[in-house]
Amino acid sequence: QVQLVESGGELVQVGASLRLSCAASERISEHALAWWRQAPGKGLEWVSGITTTGRTSTADSVKGRFTISRDNAKNTLYLEMDNLKPEDTAVYYCAIWDGNTSPRGPGTQVTVSS
Repeated sequence: QVQLVESGGELVQVGASLRLSCAASERISEHALAWWRQAPGKGLEWVSGITTTGRTSTADSVKGRFTISRDNAKNTLYLEMDNLKPEDTAVYYCAIWDGNTSPRGPGTQVTVSS
């Protein structure tokens, strides 16, 4: 099974931008992929997904601020996050987006300070 490792999270100020990466252990071109996040004390929240053909879908809570993309040649998924808010503070995870697979990677911590 594809192993996915997230990176790019850090402590930033309100309004800052970050780009998260999700590196795969093997070819990702045949998989739809997505980002999830889990804020302190809350459950897992789906953030954004991208199909094998590049079609994207994004949660209303981040629409207009977050952009998902993929680079199949590099076997990497990205999440560009702009105009970050304190409520975006969470551990961010990536996983195969098939309705059955839950994130298994270590995640990457994003903290937005006001």
